[in-house]
Amino acid sequence: MNKEIVVRLEFKHLREISCTEIIAVNTNPLVRRQMPLSEDQFGEVECKEWVAGKEKQWEEYGYGPWAFMVDGKFAGWGGLQYENSDADLGLVLHPDYWGMGKTIYEEIIRRAFGEMGFKSVTILLPLTRTRVKGILRLGFQPDGEVQIEGERFIRFRLYAPRM
Repeated sequence: MNKEIVVRLEFKHLREISCTEIIAVNTNPLVRRQMPLSEDQFGEVECKEWVAGKEKQWEEYGYGPWAFMVDGKFAGWGGLQYENSDADLGLVLHPDYWGMGKTIYEEIIRRAFGEMGFKSVTILLPLTRTRVKGILRLGFQPDGEVQIEGERFIRFRLYAPRM
């Protein structure tokens, strides 16, 4: 008998999460390897400023990053962030929750192309991320290169499905 594991997934605002929990994710060495723009110093003061900046996106653009809760526990953050007129998809999870990435991704995409009505979303990957077959399988297409804060990224774009 195949028993399916059911988890409860919630999206909240980052301001609802303690800085201690956010710091634990954003300073995790395994997470930082994938985030070339992460700060060396990320304590309580930096966390509060960072959260304020992420929340400001909701005010300015009507969308921004969420906090991901899995069975009531903070698993990470991400979602859609404004980046040069694009809705850029980010997904940052604590390593304990890396197995939840696809489920969270599917919910972000459902919201992006459904209730939010985006025509496309992008993903920016640092040049160090050479394994992209999974992203291509999801339907993302290479869409140029961008530079942010002196770091180069490859941009991939996913178009909304035609109804």
